[in-house]
Amino acid sequence: MSVFKKITELVRQRSGPLTRELLLQPSRFGLGKLPERLKPDAVTDMVCGYCSTGCSLRVHLKDSQAINLTPSPRYPVNLGMACPKGWEALTVLDSPERATRPLLRDNAGKLQPVDWRTAMTQFVTRFRNIQNTYGNDAVAFLSTGQMATEEMAFLGALAKFGMGMLHGDGNTRQCMATAVVAYKQAFGFDAPPYTYADFEESDVIVLVGSNLCIAHPIMWERVMRNPHSPEIIVVDPRMTETAMSSTMHLPVKPKGDQALFYGIARILIENGWVDHDFIEQSTSDFASFAEFVQQFDDERVTKETGLSSEQIDSFAERIHQGKRVSFWWTMGVNQSHQGVRTAQAMINLALITGNIGRPGTGANSITGQCNAMGSRLFSNTTNLLGGHDFANAEHREKIANILGIDPSLIPTQNSKPYHKILDGILRGKIKGLWVICTNPAHSWINQIQCRDILERLDFLVVQDMYQTTETAQMADLVLPAAGWGEKEGTFINSERRIGRLKKVRKAPGEALSDFHIFRLVANYWGCEELFSDWQSPADVFQILKRCSTGQPCDITGIRDYEAVDSQGGIQWPAPEQNSDLCQERRLFADGRFYHADGKAKFIFDEPSPIPEMPNEKYPLVLSTGRGSASQWHTQTRTRQSAVLRKLYPEHTFVELNPKDAKELAVGPQDEVVVESQRGDIRARVVITHAVQPGQVFVPMHYEEANRLTLATFDPHSHQPAYKACAVRIRKFLQPQTK
Repeated sequence: MSVFKKITELVRQRSGPLTRELLLQPSRFGLGKLPERLKPDAVTDMVCGYCSTGCSLRVHLKDSQAINLTPSPRYPVNLGMACPKGWEALTVLDSPERATRPLLRDNAGKLQPVDWRTAMTQFVTRFRNIQNTYGNDAVAFLSTGQMATEEMAFLGALAKFGMGMLHGDGNTRQCMATAVVAYKQAFGFDAPPYTYADFEESDVIVLVGSNLCIAHPIMWERVMRNPHSPEIIVVDPRMTETAMSSTMHLPVKPKGDQALFYGIARILIENGWVDHDFIEQSTSDFASFAEFVQQFDDERVTKETGLSSEQIDSFAERIHQGKRVSFWWTMGVNQSHQGVRTAQAMINLALITGNIGRPGTGANSITGQCNAMGSRLFSNTTNLLGGHDFANAEHREKIANILGIDPSLIPTQNSKPYHKILDGILRGKIKGLWVICTNPAHSWINQIQCRDILERLDFLVVQDMYQTTETAQMADLVLPAAGWGEKEGTFINSERRIGRLKKVRKAPGEALSDFHIFRLVANYWGCEELFSDWQSPADVFQILKRCSTGQPCDITGIRDYEAVDSQGGIQWPAPEQNSDLCQERRLFADGRFYHADGKAKFIFDEPSPIPEMPNEKYPLVLSTGRGSASQWHTQTRTRQSAVLRKLYPEHTFVELNPKDAKELAVGPQDEVVVESQRGDIRARVVITHAVQPGQVFVPMHYEEANRLTLATFDPHSHQPAYKACAVRIRKFLQPQTK
C-alpha cells in the first residue's frame, strides 16, 4: 500500500493513531533520514518556522552546517515530538526554486538577474518617485507572521519612521486579527491567557472551528496526554479528524456558533451554573449580558444552529459539570463576518463560569503562523512597537524617546488594514507596494480580483525566499531572502513563549536575511542614522525589551538570547522586577485584567446571517481550511519536499456529502467544476459523511481555491471571512476534439 493510501486509511479510521505514528515513528514515512556518510559533530536547538505551536527542533551540525534534525526532547512545547513539516524543515531549503539573486523586470516584461546595487537603486528611485508625485501614503507594505520578531520590528520602523509610509499591514490579518480585537476589547490587551499544559489539565476541552489534529498536531498530542479522560467537545459544521476523536461533536450550521454560545450562556445563567464571586469581583456589564441572552431560547437556538435541544442542553451540562473547562478556537471562528463577537461569546462563557486564570481553563485563541504573536506586538503595523497605540501621544513620545528619534516621525494614526490597502490600489490612491514573505496572489480572498488589483500597481516589490510564488511572478522587483535556519532572531508562539531562531546554514547564492535587506534599504534610502543602534537582531531584541517596558507584554526581565535558550523559551510577561520565569505560566490567576478598573468586559451583539446565503442558482455552502498536517498555507515551502508531497493529494479535491453526490450524479474521483459568483475551479470529488448535506469543503492550500471565496470582512477586526459562501457544482466535461 502506498504511503498516501496508508495515511488516508488511517485518517478514516481515527486521527489519533495516525498523528502518533507520524510524530513518533517518522522514519516509516521517509522523514528525518540522514545519509550514512554524514555524522553530526554538534547539535543546537531552535524553534520551528511553520505554525504557532513553536516546537523546538534539535539541529545536527557537521562543520557548523545543518545536516539533519530531530525534535528537542525536553522542550516544554513539543516534548520530543514533531509533525511532518518540522521533520522536513531543512529539506525545503534546498529547492531549485529558491531566489538566489535580485530579479528586475526588463522592458520586454521578463524578470532578469541584477546585482544588489541595481536592485536597491531601482527600489529607492521608483518608490521615491511615487511618493514625490502622489504623497507618502501612495506606497505601502504587506508583511508576515513568518519573519523573526526583530525583522518585523525593523521593517515597520524603517517603513514608517524612515521611509515615511503611513500604511502597512501583515498577513496576520488573515488569521489572528479577530482574536486580537476580541482580547483587547474584553481583557484590555491582546493577551492569550493559557499555557499548553492546560491541554493536559482540563477535564472539559471545547474546540470550536479547530481541527487541532491536522492544523496543530503537537497540541493534539498534548490533549492525548491528558490523564483526566476529558470530555472533548468539538463545535464544527464538518466531521473533522478532531471531531472523529471527540466525545461530543456538535455539527452546527455554518456561522451558527455565536447563537449557540449565547444559548448556552442563557442556560447556565437560568440554572445558576455560574461563578457569582468571580463575576462580581472580576467582570463588568454582566447584568446587561444576562438580559441580552434571554432572547436565545431553545426554539431560536435550535433553528439558528441546526442542533437539537437535547444536544444543546447536554453541552451546557457538560460545561457545568467540568471543574476545569477550557475553550479553544482557531480559523473556523476568526475567519468570519462576525468572528470578533463569536470569540467574545466564548470569552463570556469562560467569564461567567470562572474558567480563566486557573490550570486547565481559559478562553484560548490558537494562533496560526509561527510568529503571528510577534507580529501582533512588535511589527509596527496596526500597533506601535510593544503593543502601544499610534493615536496615543504619550505612547508616541515614549517610543520616540526609547528609539532616540523625533516624535513627529511616528504616524499619529493606525495603518489601513490589509483589505483597505488593496482597495487603495484599486482606487488609484496607492501606486507602490512592498510585499515581504507573504503570497497574497494565492492567499487573499477573492483571488481573481486580488490579482487584478496587484497588476494595477506602478511598482510591486516582492521579498521572498522563493522566486516562484504566485506573487513573485507578478513582481517588478524580486529581492532574494534567507529562510528559516539561515538567520537569527526570535519567534513568539501561541502561548506567548519567546523562542530562538538560529543560523545553521548559509543562504543560497546572493540571498540575504530580511534583516540585512532592511539595513541595505535604510542605507540606500539615506535614513541609516535613525537605525545606527539596529546593527544586529540581538541589538534589536534589546531595543524591543525597552519598548515593552510597563506593558502587559513586558519582557525587560529576559537578559538576552542565551537566557531564552537556557530556559527552554520564556513566556511573556517577564518584567525585570519579576524573577518568576518558570516554564509554564498563565495569565489572570489573580482575577485582574488590563482595563483601568481591572475587570474583564462582557461584549455581545446580535448575530447576523452569512453574507452570501445559498440560493437556487448556487445551492451549496463552501468552507475552506487546512487539508493535511503536511501542507502549510500556500505550499510555498511544503511542496518543495518530495516526502511531504506524498502525504497529501496532488490534485485539488472537494468533499461532498453522499446525498449531494447522488443528486449531482457524481462519484469518487470524478472531476467537477466548483463555481461561485467570482470564479470557478476544477476539483476531484471525495464523497464523505464528514460534510453535511448542502455543504462542501475545499482545502485552502491549492492555488485556485481562493477564486471562489467572497471578499467580506469582520467589521471590528477587518479579517476576511473565508469560511462560508455560496457555490454550485457540475460535472466537468472534457472538450470535444476534432
